[in-house]
Amino acid sequence: MSTYREIIGKKIKTVSSDPSTGVDGEMWYNSTTGTFRGPAKLSAWTSGSPISTFRFATGGAGTQTAALLFGGYGGPGGGGVLASTEEYDGSGWTTTGDLNNARVYMCGMGTQTAALAGGGEPVPFIQKTEEYNGTAWSEVNTNPTPFKYQFTGTGTQTAGLSIMGYQQPSGTVTNACFEYDGTNWAAGGSGNTARMSGGGAGTQTATIAGGGNKPPANAAMADAETYNGTAWTTESPGINTAMGRVTSAFGTQTDAFIAGGATGPGSTSNSAVVQGYDGSSWTVKTSLATARRFGSGATNGTTSAGLVMGGYTTTWIGSSEEWNVSTSVTTPGAWSSSGNMNTARGQIAGMGIVTAALAAGGYQYGPNAYTAVAEEYDGSTWTNVPSMPVTLGFRSGAGTTTAGLAIAGHDGTSPNSTSEWDGSSWSAGGNVNAGGIGSAGNGTQTAAWLAGSAEPPSRPNTATEEYNGSAWTSVPGALNTGRGYCGASGPQTDGTFMGGANPTTFNNTEEYNGTAWTNSNNLTIPMGNMGNSGGSAPSNSIMAAGSAADLTSVITQQTDGSTWYTSAALSTARGTARGCGAGANANSSLYGGGNSPSINATEEFSAGSTSTNIEDFATS
Repeated sequence: MSTYREIIGKKIKTVSSDPSTGVDGEMWYNSTTGTFRGPAKLSAWTSGSPISTFRFATGGAGTQTAALLFGGYGGPGGGGVLASTEEYDGSGWTTTGDLNNARVYMCGMGTQTAALAGGGEPVPFIQKTEEYNGTAWSEVNTNPTPFKYQFTGTGTQTAGLSIMGYQQPSGTVTNACFEYDGTNWAAGGSGNTARMSGGGAGTQTATIAGGGNKPPANAAMADAETYNGTAWTTESPGINTAMGRVTSAFGTQTDAFIAGGATGPGSTSNSAVVQGYDGSSWTVKTSLATARRFGSGATNGTTSAGLVMGGYTTTWIGSSEEWNVSTSVTTPGAWSSSGNMNTARGQIAGMGIVTAALAAGGYQYGPNAYTAVAEEYDGSTWTNVPSMPVTLGFRSGAGTTTAGLAIAGHDGTSPNSTSEWDGSSWSAGGNVNAGGIGSAGNGTQTAAWLAGSAEPPSRPNTATEEYNGSAWTSVPGALNTGRGYCGASGPQTDGTFMGGANPTTFNNTEEYNGTAWTNSNNLTIPMGNMGNSGGSAPSNSIMAAGSAADLTSVITQQTDGSTWYTSAALSTARGTARGCGAGANANSSLYGGGNSPSINATEEFSAGSTSTNIEDFATS
C-alpha cells in the first residue's frame, strides 16, 4: 500500500491548531485534538442571485460562472412572452441583447458567448433559429419542417442536438431529433420513446436523455435513453423518480444530473428531486431548496458545478440555485432581519452606516399622515431621538448620525427647508433654491448634493444643487435625463443618481464629479423609490434595493463601477414607498420601513464568504 508521502509528495505535519485554509489531499495531525485533519469535500445546493426578470419556460446555456438565460414567460404584472436575455457571472445577473423573436419552450445550448436558441412558441416562431455571440442575437437558417417546442437541447452552437418534443403543425409528441452543424439542421437518429419536456445532458455525439411527459394524460415518465451520434439506446433501469416538465439537466453522458420538474399522473406536482447518472445507473441526490417545474439550467454545467434558474411554482419565480462539490464552504451574501423600527412609515430620509444609521421623517401609509419622528439604529435596535422641527416626508438624507441632513420634502406642498442633526438635536439649515417632491441627494452635512424632481416646473427635473454647510447653490451641472423618485448615493464629488419613477420608470444611472453629470451603466432592472447605500458609498460599491419597475419587489442590485447586477433577494418585498436606506458600501447595507401600507421591518445585508471545510479523518 502506498504511503501518504508517496501519494501527496510530503509528510503529515503536526500542528496545535488547524490552519485556516488547505488544499485537496492535504492532511495534518492536530496535537490538541489528537486527530488527523484535513479539507473534506461537501456537496450542497446554495442560493444564487435571483434573475432580473422572474420567468419560466426559458432557454439556458453556459456554465455556473458564465450562464445565459433567454426568452420564456413572466415579467411584472400579468406577465407575457419575453425576448429578454440575462447573463450570470457566478455572483449576479445583468441584462444583455434581446432575442429577435420573443418565445417560450425553446431549446437552448452552447456557452455564454456562443449560444443557440431553436424552436418554441408562439407557433409562427417555431421555425426560427438564433445564435448569440456574447452581445447580440442573430437569426440564422430556419429549423426543419415540422419543428417543435417543449423539448431539450444539448451540445454547442456548432454541434447541437434537439431532442424530441411537441411537434407542430401536427400537434403530436415526437421522437424526432435534429442535429445542428453551425449552419444547418439535419435529421438525427430518432428516439425510442417519444416525449416532451424531458431533460438532456452531453454533446451531439454522446447524450443522455431522461424523463418527460406525453399528452393527453401528461403522466411523468421514467424512461431514459443514450445517443451516440447515430442511434438511441434505451437504458435500464430508467430514472428513479418519474419526472415530467423537467427544470434542468446538465453534465455529460456518463455523469449527469436531472434536477426538478413535476411528478404525478398529470405532471402537476412540483418536484425538488435531483437524480444523478453515472453511466450505468441513477441515484437520488440532494434535493433543490425550491420545488419547481419548467425552469432552466446552465446546460454546459457539471455535476460538481451546476446551476438551476427560474421556473414555475404557483407562479413564475426568479430564484436560482447553485450545486457545488468542493472543499470550500461558500456562504452567499444575504439579507437578514433585524430590530423593527418603532414607527412604520415610508418616504424616509436615511443616512449613516449599518451600525449607526438615522431615519428621519416620512409618511405613514395607512393613517395617511406625514410624520416628524426620527430614530437611530445601532446595528440591532432602533431608538427614538428628538423629532425633526418640521413634519415632512419624501426628504433626502445625507451625512451621519452625528452630522446629518434631512433635505427638502413634501407635506402636500413642497417646502425648501433643510434640517441639520448634530447627534442630539435638530436645527435649521440653509434652504434649497427650489423645492420639489421626488428630488434626491446625498453627501455629507458640509458637502451635500441634491438633484432631479418629480414636480417641474416648480423645480426643474434636471436641476442640481450643492450645499456647503450653510447655503445651497444651484450649479450648472444638469442631469442628462430629468426625472424624480430616484436613488442617490455617494459624496459630492462621486455621487450616483440611479433609476427614477417619474414620468416613467427608469434604469438610467448618472455619476457626478462635483461639476458635471456623466451617463453611466444602466441598472439591470428599472427602479424607482428604492432604498440605497449612503453618502459615503463610492460609485463602485452601491446597493439599490426593493423596487422593480416601481412595484414592490425583493429584487436588489449592486454595482462594481462597471456594471449593475442582481444581488441577494430581500426577505420582505418593498419599493412602492422608499424606506430608510443606509450603508458605507454595497456589501454593508441597511433597509428599514417603506411600502404602502407602511411597514417597520428592518434588514441588513452582509457580503458572502468562502472558507475551507476541515474534518477529522479516520486512521484505519
